[in-house]
Amino acid sequence: MSNAKLGLLVAWPTFWTGFPLKLVAAFLMLAAGVHPWEGVGLEALLVLSIPIDIWALGLCSRTVFLERLSVDPPKGTGLRLWGMWAVFSVIYLPLLFMIVSGVKSLSLSAVHATLHVVEENVLVIPIAEKISLELVMWGLPVTIVLIVLVYGWLFGLGALAQRFVRASAPVDGAFQDIVSKWDLLRIPRDQPLWLTAFTGTGVVLIFLFWGLLPVSTPHPHEEYEFIDAKKAEKEIVPKEVIKSAEQVLARAEATLKELEKENPEGATPKAEKPAEAPEKALEKALEKAAPKEKPAASAAPGSSGSGHNPADHTH
Repeated sequence: MSNAKLGLLVAWPTFWTGFPLKLVAAFLMLAAGVHPWEGVGLEALLVLSIPIDIWALGLCSRTVFLERLSVDPPKGTGLRLWGMWAVFSVIYLPLLFMIVSGVKSLSLSAVHATLHVVEENVLVIPIAEKISLELVMWGLPVTIVLIVLVYGWLFGLGALAQRFVRASAPVDGAFQDIVSKWDLLRIPRDQPLWLTAFTGTGVVLIFLFWGLLPVSTPHPHEEYEFIDAKKAEKEIVPKEVIKSAEQVLARAEATLKELEKENPEGATPKAEKPAEAPEKALEKALEKAAPKEKPAASAAPGSSGSGHNPADHTH
């Protein structure tokens, strides 16, 4: 097996095996109010990633060795291989970044100079076409250089892993026996114990997550109101009621004074009579609607009343 292929087969599953555990650590740091991508948070995450990477690399390298190469690596392969890969990556990856950045700068300068000459001597390129042309012209060499350097990085990882392949012991037996041994590395024989430990770890992490939150228990925001929640009746405070009533009266008095200033009494014309009060108007309407009574007959002499005087009948 080639070095680059061996490096890819070991590095790729190692990354995805340790990624969920690193994600859990990042969530716990966020719950504690520490950002895992800057400052102390990034340093802490890198330190926590070291044992995770060592464990994942040991598991995945032994799996690849058994499945693809039919060899069983010696104990401690994960720790020693991680140390060699770490030293190699610390030296190689910064060089990769510097080389790619330099190639990008040179490509951009060459592309801008070329397009400038073309626009001055041949034709003017529209903006949209110019952007696409620049991206293709400088992106193609940068991509090629990046692929070559990444291949070299994987080749170096595989070359370091080949040392452990040569030091591993061949596994005798059929392929089915090798697969069974490979499965036993991932699935323990005491499955109830494994399930209990896994569940307990999850419960502990959940309680730790909620315990590290700025507010330890989940609850709605103070300004949130449920749709079906009944609003609590406010308690009546006499002092507040009196104070609000005084404010209303003061506003009403100020409004009346403003109206008096705008329309004083002397400005009313004489021809216009002030409107009568509603009580007086009601009394006048009742007097008009009441039936008039006839006056009683007078008993004075010479009146035309119906009464009879005894002196009129004397003879």
